[in-house]
Amino acid sequence: MEHISEMENAIEESLLSKKNSNAKGGFRTLPFIIANEAFERLASLGLMPNMILYLTRQYGMQTAGATNFLLLWSAVSNLTPFIGAVLADSYVGRYSMIAFGSVASLLGMILLWLTTLIPMSKPLCEGFLTDSCNNSPTTIQFLILHSSFALMSVGAGGIRSSSLAFGVDQLTKRDKDAGIQESYFSWYYAAVSMSSLIGLTVVVYIQDYMGWAVGFGIPVILMLIATVSFFLASRFYVMAEVKRNMLSGIAQVLVASYKNRFLQLSQETENGTYHQEKGSDLLMPTENLRFLNKACIVRNPSQDLTPEGRARNPWNLCTVEQVEELKALVKVVPIWSTGIMMGVNMSQGSFLVLEASSMNRHITPNFEIPAGSFVSFMIVSLILWVIIYDRILVPVVSKIRGYPAKLGAKKKIGVGHFTSCLSIASLVIVESIRRKIAIEQGYSDQPEAVVNMSALWLLPRQILNGLAECSNVIGQNEFFLTELPSSMASIASSLNGLGFSLASLVASFILSVVDRVSGGGGHESWISSNINKGHYDSYYCLICALSFLNFIYFIYCSKSYGPCKDSRK
Repeated sequence: MEHISEMENAIEESLLSKKNSNAKGGFRTLPFIIANEAFERLASLGLMPNMILYLTRQYGMQTAGATNFLLLWSAVSNLTPFIGAVLADSYVGRYSMIAFGSVASLLGMILLWLTTLIPMSKPLCEGFLTDSCNNSPTTIQFLILHSSFALMSVGAGGIRSSSLAFGVDQLTKRDKDAGIQESYFSWYYAAVSMSSLIGLTVVVYIQDYMGWAVGFGIPVILMLIATVSFFLASRFYVMAEVKRNMLSGIAQVLVASYKNRFLQLSQETENGTYHQEKGSDLLMPTENLRFLNKACIVRNPSQDLTPEGRARNPWNLCTVEQVEELKALVKVVPIWSTGIMMGVNMSQGSFLVLEASSMNRHITPNFEIPAGSFVSFMIVSLILWVIIYDRILVPVVSKIRGYPAKLGAKKKIGVGHFTSCLSIASLVIVESIRRKIAIEQGYSDQPEAVVNMSALWLLPRQILNGLAECSNVIGQNEFFLTELPSSMASIASSLNGLGFSLASLVASFILSVVDRVSGGGGHESWISSNINKGHYDSYYCLICALSFLNFIYFIYCSKSYGPCKDSRK
């Protein structure tokens, strides 16, 4: 009998193991999803730095025209993820959107790579190894070039819009309770940042020293590996179904609430009064934004509902779920808006290059750090902060307290905003000292002169920026994906990118206003082309003040929002 019992236990364990091996989703799918976007970022960012040289030298484009071309590509690539998120949540699903984006990116990179291999795909330049081209590209050659960049922008939208949310789909409730979701957010962003660093350094180095064909071929190989690996793991993925058209659902709530604006909510409080989805646990809408509740009031069941219990006209009657989805989106907007100023702070990188180029960048007598490489310190700092938080701070504090101890999403965002203020404040101090030294050494009229001050004084700014971006971006992604319904996960994961896109416009507006106001009346502008005559320290001080006001605004929004769903404020 004991032998039979042992056999039964063995069979049961074997069946359970087989069941688990066939189960979909789980932690094992995450590396494929993360690698897909990481390789896409590596490939696309690896093409960006030297692209201005490729367009001017190989296509005979003027510098201004080539710059506008790349700015348009960057703008479109930042917009397509939000469009892709709406399509993924409303129509095609996240897996299909990532799959489409992967193929589109791969085709775009292959098409661009072919321009380096096929002589007739670009203008014929004089000399085999020439660095310049005086011939203008033909219409067909321009079409090939624009098509490659358009495909890469579309592909970026497909991948970046849904990858983060698709990874969350693979996690079970048990995984989320065990803290795997929070670690996933951190390592996802760290992997993407690491790939960006490699793209901006290694891939650019290959292009400089091994030529365009090899330099553009490397991103193609990486994107091919990412695409193939993503499809190979398809049978393990959890495919979340698209429940409804998100855009039309939001529009229906707004229209229905307006049509029913004269209804009295105080008299419509019984459970049966509101229209719910079949099998839903939501019987009544919440009390916040109560005017939207009028969209789901059933006035006459026989006229408003079909025999199956559905709304006869969804533009007159919506479900409680639709109303609550719109409320959730509206509710996160104030906290989302605080990230715009954070993006303004992060967009000051071009000025950092100017300062670094005017300072002593020598580490040894024979080694000098390129001015453009100082942005890499922020990415390295970001990755290190992720490792320190996830692998050192959290385990140590949890062991001391005796229970899992982690920062809540809103606290992470707050830490990011406060650290951002400190980072720009450090830059105010460094720039005021640098400018004073430049004037004392007689370099007022020599903006390209190198002052006797180490550029390593810029590192505190980059280290703090790494912490600020790490904490803020990860906190925002965690906040949006937790607070918004799962049906809006792709939109939630793209909100942060949309905020940074708006931040570019705000930064441009602030820059234009400061230049116009400070440069009036014959005075030298704060952001003069001559960095030694300008007052960049005053400009940074303004950004610092705005960042601090934004931090106060975030505290107000955070308090007004109330507790998060994960119960950690």
